[in-house]
Amino acid sequence: MLPPLLHHSGFRRFFTGRAISLFGSAMAPVALAFAVLDGSGRAADLGVVLALRTLPMLAFLLLGGAIADRLPRRTVLLTTHLGAGLTQGAVAALLLTGHYALGPIAALEFLNGLLTAFTSPALVGVLPELVPREQLRPANALLGIAANGSKVFGPALAGLLVASAGAGWAVAVDALSYLPAALCLARLPAGRIRSQRAALLPELREGWTAFRRTRWIWWTTWSYCATNLLLTGPWQILGPQLSGPALWGTLLGARGAGLLLAGAVLYRLALPRLLAAGQLAGLALPLPLLALGLHATVPWLVAAALVAGLGSALASTAWDTSLQEHLPADVLSRVASHADVFSYLAIPLGQLACGPLAAHYGPHTVAATTALAQAALTLLPLLAPSVRTLPHGRPAVA
Repeated sequence: MLPPLLHHSGFRRFFTGRAISLFGSAMAPVALAFAVLDGSGRAADLGVVLALRTLPMLAFLLLGGAIADRLPRRTVLLTTHLGAGLTQGAVAALLLTGHYALGPIAALEFLNGLLTAFTSPALVGVLPELVPREQLRPANALLGIAANGSKVFGPALAGLLVASAGAGWAVAVDALSYLPAALCLARLPAGRIRSQRAALLPELREGWTAFRRTRWIWWTTWSYCATNLLLTGPWQILGPQLSGPALWGTLLGARGAGLLLAGAVLYRLALPRLLAAGQLAGLALPLPLLALGLHATVPWLVAAALVAGLGSALASTAWDTSLQEHLPADVLSRVASHADVFSYLAIPLGQLACGPLAAHYGPHTVAATTALAQAALTLLPLLAPSVRTLPHGRPAVA
């Protein structure tokens, strides 16, 4: 039996398109990594490609938010999905015809990152146009299940395709996934143009003002910034080092199971202070890293990873739902893009600092210390009444 939300034709089409696109996108990192490594044999080439995909996303994210608040979001999403399909299709064509070259591949992935900068803010803003306000939380929970399920099964399928048919075919599947996704998006309500201004600069300033003056967004964003700074790098770099290949795969699987389980729970669970609950759930995120740093046994590590997945899904759903419930539609994408920029910028800083710190203090010490620091900084926003008392299910007082 379908969840009641999927009986809404607009949301059903959006959900179907997102599920297909997310599954293809989850395959891309594995396929691209092996394509570059097989084509050049140089890890440095892979670093260049990944950097050139990430940098434009960060550089143009604020502009993407302004465009998503100005133009019909369906138009923005349709354009970016078709563009991503073309760029990934071109990458697949180069690989399948044996014409690998770093320059063209890097340029195409740069365009892909640029398109992502316009896709992300539009995705946040389009959901309130498709479902009633009281259905935003379960809608985000369903989308979270699709996103997390793709992270669990997409890389596994990509690995099988790379091993059996080659990396080029895995990239081709990713490219093809954008076409049915675009067809689903093309059937969404048309939306409207929300601004007739010739210049974008005033709209960028309005987005910054709304972001800066909305205290609960300001506090929560800096908390996510601290999480990305203190956890992302150590988890990605020290996690595999301290666990080993077999245990690392088990921990990622347990975390994925927690993500999926949380989505099913959040579909039905309504909390009166959803943002505060999400902030408290952030305390679960550092548990597996802390367990690794303290030399915990395997059952404790697996349990910690499962709980971290639950906490991550709750925090993510609480954040997206709170933005959509309490921000006007005309400024939603711009504020979301400002929050993303501030939080994402901390990721490369944490990644760069992790190696030298681990070499100096030891990986176990760094893992435990960063995990405890993240937990403390996650609690800090709860000191702000705007975060602690933000209601779920109705708009906040302006």
